Amino acid sequence: MAAQTLITLINAHLAYGHHALLDNANLTIQESERIGLIGRNGAGKSSLLRILDGRTEADDGEISKMGSLRVITVEQEPVLNDYQTVYENICGNILDSEDWARPARASAIIEKLGLNPDTLVKGLSGGTRKRIALARAFIEAPDLLLLDEPTNHLDFEGILWLEQMIQSSRSACVIITHDRRFLDAVTTRIIELDRGQLHSFPGNFSQWQARKAEWLEAEKLQNERFDKFLAQEEVWIRKGVEARRTRNEGRVRRLEALRRERSERRERVGNVNLAVSMGEKSGKLVAELENVSHTFGDKTVIKNYSTTIMRGDRIGLIGPNGAGKTTLLKIILGKLSPTEGKVKLGTNLSIAYFDQMREQLDENAVLTEVINPGSEWIEIGQQRKHVMSYLGDFLFSPARAQSPVSSLSGGERARLLLARLFARPANVLVMDEPTNDLDIETLELLEELLQDFNGTVLLVSHDRTFLNNVITQTIAYEGDGQWRDYVGGYDDWLEQRPADVADKLAGKPGGTDKKAETTPAVNTPAQPKSRPNRSRISSWELKELESLPEEISKLEAEQAELTAKLSDPELYKDGSDTANGINLRLQELEEELLKLFDRWEQLEAKKETS
Repeated sequence: MAAQTLITLINAHLAYGHHALLDNANLTIQESERIGLIGRNGAGKSSLLRILDGRTEADDGEISKMGSLRVITVEQEPVLNDYQTVYENICGNILDSEDWARPARASAIIEKLGLNPDTLVKGLSGGTRKRIALARAFIEAPDLLLLDEPTNHLDFEGILWLEQMIQSSRSACVIITHDRRFLDAVTTRIIELDRGQLHSFPGNFSQWQARKAEWLEAEKLQNERFDKFLAQEEVWIRKGVEARRTRNEGRVRRLEALRRERSERRERVGNVNLAVSMGEKSGKLVAELENVSHTFGDKTVIKNYSTTIMRGDRIGLIGPNGAGKTTLLKIILGKLSPTEGKVKLGTNLSIAYFDQMREQLDENAVLTEVINPGSEWIEIGQQRKHVMSYLGDFLFSPARAQSPVSSLSGGERARLLLARLFARPANVLVMDEPTNDLDIETLELLEELLQDFNGTVLLVSHDRTFLNNVITQTIAYEGDGQWRDYVGGYDDWLEQRPADVADKLAGKPGGTDKKAETTPAVNTPAQPKSRPNRSRISSWELKELESLPEEISKLEAEQAELTAKLSDPELYKDGSDTANGINLRLQELEEELLKLFDRWEQLEAKKETS
């Protein structure tokens, strides 16, 4: 039996400014589909959702819907009744007599989330409010469910719960999200909104990536052929008097049409240009925590935790919402004194801090003032840039440079904060939820920058792919104020953490057990494993592996040179101080070489089993 069509858009047009958000766009959604809607920040994804649920009308085009279609939207910042209880928000005050099972479904989902049904919604965290709004939507069981950035504010357990709810739901879904792993887990089709057009790709995000590369190359070749032909026709039209006398009027009209087509072509917007100036190196030690504990009233968020962070470490902090990740970050950076224990900070630390609450941004300031107050120039490494050019690197046009921060979207605010962050030299990058509101292409560029950054990175994120691609060490929350260090990224932590810790954290709101990530998606074609094999080697690890032989060769050359100096009698004429210095350096070289050889073996083993 063929799937029923829920909604169809034909030649839809919508514009709020110079460029159309939808430009004769076409879309068909069928029952039970799970569509990932992706595209650049500001492309018009949320506007498309508003057309689908009827909040906005298209400027032109046709939209047809199934007669009894029921659509529910969960927005990025859902609106709840603060003066109702959790149960009342999810179930509703007035029960539908035709839906007698609704209260039971509401009670079951509230229990699954670990929420108190009698708690007033007012004052609850953003993550809990998002869960309540999502639960309410699933209780309604609509024909079409529209989710705008549903993973924002959710922790790992909340994201896994949402994956399971979508996979088991009969509703068709259109989901706007930047979470690539989430897209792989739940989607059956990817639709990209690019320059006003909707491009459909069957399968999940990973399959889309391969197809997109081929599509962009084909588009590039087509444009090149068109431009070459247009250039030939322009040469013809500009020929001398004799050519004009024999001019073919049909050919002239065709040239005019070609010119119009070329002028209407919307070029693909360039990528954000990310670069950070390293500045001077910090000392080898960045921070040392010894038996640190911290409490807020009766609540202990950190209990007797010790760790050492060295220059060049890339560390991710993992834990549920409210565990104390931001508090631990502030203690590591010396911005907050612990209740108990000692914190030793290293020397020459130059810290750049990305704040998840965007509190560093003055709502009334214009963009140029935010980037570099009092100066029109910025120094990035050895390059001097004008602030207008620098803003252009982050996709802000000159016309937007004097706009106030208050006029920016969430994605634009994130880009502006990155621009401010990277405008100053830093050897320690601290990023608290940097992935919220960033589009996927900017996320991937940020990953590359962090992989190549020679300083220290401290990262808080619930984006599992981002963590796997960036960090080499993990500090994980284990319940009851306990924190523990692990080697590797998110998947490595899942494999290494003790079973009792997984069971303990499964009791958290939205919690699931450790096996939840291996649950296959329902009816998802070509569904990848939700938790990849931890032996998989990542792109940045391959880069590291390729660079290791050269690093080892340099150290061995220095080792041979110093050893030769020790055998020279002239070295000892003025005492043994120089020789002692050489011996100390040889010891350091030996330790560094051992570490590099161990790392080489680890990465080679990982590559062989990938």
